[in-house]
Order: sequence, then C-alpha cells, then structure tokens
Amino acid sequence: MNIEELREIVRLLKREQLSEITVSDGESTITVRQSTSHAAPAATAPESPTPGAPAAAVPDGLLLTAPLVGTFYRRPTPEDAPFVEVGQSVKPGDTVGLIEAMKVMNEIKTESAGRLRVVMAEDGAPVEYGQVLFVFDPL
Repeated sequence: MNIEELREIVRLLKREQLSEITVSDGESTITVRQSTSHAAPAATAPESPTPGAPAAAVPDGLLLTAPLVGTFYRRPTPEDAPFVEVGQSVKPGDTVGLIEAMKVMNEIKTESAGRLRVVMAEDGAPVEYGQVLFVFDPL
C-alpha cells in the first residue's frame, strides 16, 4: 500500500463520516480510526510531554483536549481572527480551533456551553492526543 492509497482511505473515512475503516489488500491490512469525542471530563489532567517532565498546571474547569496528534490552529487562516477569544461564550457544537493531521484540517468543536477562560495551546504548535487546548467556565 502506498501513501496515495492511504490518503484515499483517509479521504473516504472523512467523506463518509466513519469512525473506523479497515482495508485489506492481499497480505496487508490497515485500520484507520478517527476520534469522535472532542471534550474531556473536567477531572482529566494532561500527561507530561516527556518522561520525568512536570505537567503544566491546568486550571479547574471544562477541559477541551486534542482528539488527535497534529498541528493546532486557533484561526481558519493566518489573516482571520481566532475562532474564540478569552472571555467569549460558546455553545455546544461551536468550532474553537483546527488540528491539521496528514494535510487534513479537523475542526475542534465544543460539547457543552462555556466561557473561555484559558487557551493552553499555542497557535501553530504541535499538539499530542489528549493535550489540553482550552479551559472553559461552565455556563
């Protein structure tokens, strides 16, 4: 299986809004999954980025974590304003950021209403699965 075939599998996954797809080609089998959950419970704490390194202090509140590994963006294009600013209220389903993974832009959406208190990830920075991106005060 070459990279173009893998890209087509990812496009199919997105286009058909599937959470998982398995493709077999002779002796090769590949399963591609995408997360459908975008928010973590308030009790979730981020893991240390490297073994032995202390985790960044995360304020209490509703945590919105990265559902996949990639590059995080707070705005749709470099010229646009961020999707959400500190102090701004959001409702369930609002887009608050993007994560680029394998040249695909994945929208990060809220699952509950809240007011943005802290942005924990830097615009244009790489993020890990489960890393806290935003902290909201519940509404």
